[in-house]
Amino acid sequence: MTQQLELFASCLSGMEGQLAEELKTFRIRKVRPLAGGVAFFCDLEAAYRTCLWSRLAARVMLVLDRVSAADADALYAGAHGIAWEDIVSSEASVAVHASGANEQLRNTRFTSLKVKDAVADRLRAFAPERAQSPERPRRVAIDVRIRNDKATISLDLAGGALGTRSYFSDDDTDDAALEALLAAGLLAQASWAECAAKGFGFVDPVCGNGVLFTEAVSAACDRAAGLGRERWGFAGWKGHDEALWGKLVREAERRFEEGLSRIAGADALAAGPTARPDTTRVRFVGVAASSPAISRARDHIRRAGLRPVASVELGDAESIVPLVRRVSAIANRYAAADAAGLLVAGNPEARAAGKRASLQAAEIAFVNACATAPEGSVFALAGGAGAVARFKSRAVSSQRVGRDRIETILRVFDTAPDAGVTIEIPDSSGGAPRKVQVYDEGSIQFASRLRKVLKERRKWAAAEDVSCYRIYDADLPEYAVAIDVYEGCGEARGNTYLHVSEYAAPSSVDPEKARHRFADALCIAAVVCGVRPDHVFAKTRMRDKGGSQYRDAGDRPYVTTVEEGGYTFEVDLNGRLDTGIFLDHRITRSLVGKRAQDARFLNLFAYTGTATVYAAGGGARSTVTVDLSQTYLEWADRNMLANGFDGSEHSFERGDVMRWLTDARRSGRRFDVIFVDPPTFSNSKSMGKRTWDVQRDHVELLINVTRLLSEEGEAIFSCNLRSFKPDLEKLERYGVALEDVSASTIPADFARTPKIHKCYIVTRA
Repeated sequence: MTQQLELFASCLSGMEGQLAEELKTFRIRKVRPLAGGVAFFCDLEAAYRTCLWSRLAARVMLVLDRVSAADADALYAGAHGIAWEDIVSSEASVAVHASGANEQLRNTRFTSLKVKDAVADRLRAFAPERAQSPERPRRVAIDVRIRNDKATISLDLAGGALGTRSYFSDDDTDDAALEALLAAGLLAQASWAECAAKGFGFVDPVCGNGVLFTEAVSAACDRAAGLGRERWGFAGWKGHDEALWGKLVREAERRFEEGLSRIAGADALAAGPTARPDTTRVRFVGVAASSPAISRARDHIRRAGLRPVASVELGDAESIVPLVRRVSAIANRYAAADAAGLLVAGNPEARAAGKRASLQAAEIAFVNACATAPEGSVFALAGGAGAVARFKSRAVSSQRVGRDRIETILRVFDTAPDAGVTIEIPDSSGGAPRKVQVYDEGSIQFASRLRKVLKERRKWAAAEDVSCYRIYDADLPEYAVAIDVYEGCGEARGNTYLHVSEYAAPSSVDPEKARHRFADALCIAAVVCGVRPDHVFAKTRMRDKGGSQYRDAGDRPYVTTVEEGGYTFEVDLNGRLDTGIFLDHRITRSLVGKRAQDARFLNLFAYTGTATVYAAGGGARSTVTVDLSQTYLEWADRNMLANGFDGSEHSFERGDVMRWLTDARRSGRRFDVIFVDPPTFSNSKSMGKRTWDVQRDHVELLINVTRLLSEEGEAIFSCNLRSFKPDLEKLERYGVALEDVSASTIPADFARTPKIHKCYIVTRA
């Protein structure tokens, strides 16, 4: 127990200093912050305490040896030389994780296998009794880190990510573990332990799934971060002291019980885990803007055993004000004589999950909560490097944590931060005007324009029985966005969604100003349209290098269903740049349906097969749907099935359209109606070295299409290249006739941009 062990606790980049200070609270003196973690020496009890109590450590590694990694053979020899028979229990299996590389060991999977082979060979030679124990319920996790020509081989005492808390459920993803570590870092930076000891209250105005909130309440109630964790890496280690570990766990359970009793009172604690918080005592409150988020947050609180002292409530940026006043009054009642206040904390970027309207709304809720908190309060906010918040107040401390996708800025203020300008927007339902905080006071013009257009467009949509339509398309040059309304159907009926696409600003526009205007547009659109911020989906259209296709700005799919023309379609509002249905082709799809009666129908560059659905609904004798993407073909199949078209007469064929047309001509296939809606440009890997350019390649395409038409057949050709000009002379030379019907296929909601697409009826001359 008194033996000094060498350990390394990893953490998120930027948290090394905080982790070192935390380790000192476990009475560990020999600590040395390094890149990505802290090296330290301690006895077994302190190592166990680190595993059980650390809120900031991602993993805790017991260093076993450092061996040569000059090449694979040297690594094998070094790993084989470790006395694994004295380390790995006979009831434990072995898993190896490797990181880092050098000139000889470039593949981490190969490195892992090499070390695992060495461990297995050593155990077979020196621990033959393992062969008699095939059942191994425990697992030893071995960590191998390559740096230059050396490999550090360690035992993962935690046996997995410490950020994966015991209150997580199966619904929580790996991101929740990262969020827990970020939350712990934010709370440490805000000195929450000291605030809680003084009797401060805690408000999370953007509670979301409740991870930050649960971490804060757990710390206030002295609940160990690892309490309740069922699996530990040291369980399969021969050096494990079960009696010592049991003593530390019982101590942690006692401290948690005392912490709960101190805050909730003995009566509430005696009521058991089902006890509800007493609203006259509770001073820890989280606020969520949606019922699903509240359900997740409450589940986290319940699973952590914190229900008697914590409350999660439904609210938004405006309703947060009276709630904060209530919590601060209760907190002051129980605070020490010389202390009064709240810690207002939030992590809007994690809650927003890529939805910038939610991010903006979260920041407004945070600012409102800060403005209402009593003097002496502390304010802390986490936001990604791309967060829209630019507070006028200067942060007392600001720290950049994590890298790449999880890079986050943790900021702490000692005065209430001010986010910008407040404007008033009239309520469309006749209620009191809504106050909205924006960056640019001039955005009131955008709000006025959007209100006017929305009123007119809603009347038009109701009269035309249209549920998905455009309400704004860069009407004001300063606010260059396109806003589409999607009304859900089926299980999503009653839900209204906004899909907001930003047009990339020219280089002459200050990028900071463009970001602020886009953030204002998102926030205002949600208020004007009466749509929940988490139902506003934002995309940024940007050209890739070399002028290729627009790049997808979404991150996670958000799939729902909508109606059009009496049909049901699946749309993904967040995972892709385009949602799965082109709204400007509403009339074009109807044209397909009308002409497909008793026809053999072919859909080329089919995308999600919306035109095929119209053709089948219009009475097509058969349909063939062709696309290069298997993902889109499966999507098209789902759209067909959702509308009851599942017979053998409907086929889906994957292929490069130009090659497919050649093969179809040779096989003598014929069609009565063909719909062709090619992309403007494509350089898909599936096309090999070829690229597609609609202006360059349309003549060859349409010649091949007409060769598949029956004697009286016709094709409908559409493209969205605004500068497109058909080569009529060459087409006529090859017997292809075009009739421009573009004007008649532009819907009323796209009338401001009549060049949104071109459409032609194609026949054999």
